Order: sequence, then C-alpha cells, then structure tokens
Amino acid sequence: MGGRSLTNRILSYVEAHLEQELTLERLAEELHYSRFYMERVFKADTGMTLCKYIQGRRLDAAARKLAETAQPVVEIAFEAGYGSQQAFTRAFHREYGHTPQEYRKIGIYFSRCGRISLCRGRKSASVFIVPERSRIAA
Repeated sequence: MGGRSLTNRILSYVEAHLEQELTLERLAEELHYSRFYMERVFKADTGMTLCKYIQGRRLDAAARKLAETAQPVVEIAFEAGYGSQQAFTRAFHREYGHTPQEYRKIGIYFSRCGRISLCRGRKSASVFIVPERSRIAA
C-alpha cells in the first residue's frame, strides 16, 4: 500500500473519531501500522506532523463551537482533549490570537486548520486544505 493511500486512511480515521480519545498508539493499532511509520508517511505527504494536525482539527472544532453555541468553555476544552480550561486557553490563544472568551464575543467562526485533502498526481500528491465556511453566530 502506498503512502498516499495510508495518509488518506489516517485522515478519514481522524475525521471520524475527532471527538474521541485519539492517540498515535490507537491509530496505529486500528490501522495496523507502526506509529513511527504512520508519522513518517503522514509528514512526508502533508508537510505537518500527525499530532499537530489532530490538535489543529480539534481546535478548529472548538472554535466553531465557541462561535456558534453557548456551550461552556470548560466543556469545549474537555471535548477538544485538554485536561484543563487553562491548557485549552493557552493552546487556543497561540493558534487563534484570542482567548476562547474573546473569540466567542467576536462571534465569527474562521477555520485555522481545515481538513486536508490529497490530490493524486502521477508522481506526487498535492495537499489542499478544505476551507470551512465562516458564519456569524446568532
């Protein structure tokens, strides 16, 4: 099986299980590959580490919830895989330039880490970030 095929399987699995506990060990076990091989192939195909991609997708989902729901920040933090609201706030601020509370007040969702889609070419793959639509929260 080629690297791009594995990367597509990883991307599909991540998207389907984003709200669950998602570790590299679990991914490796589910997809029947070594964690190190998966990390190497994913990085070669996308230019980013698998951990960074998962974190970015989870923060992206959290940003959507902040802008479009009244769900408490602490619940969003735990759903995004953070052990505390403080750790979530630091990571969110680093990625979005605003604290979760500030982002919620702005009320506009914008994606910082959209889903990756691989476009297959004859000799190489191109990576496309699939943008999410922005919307003003009611």
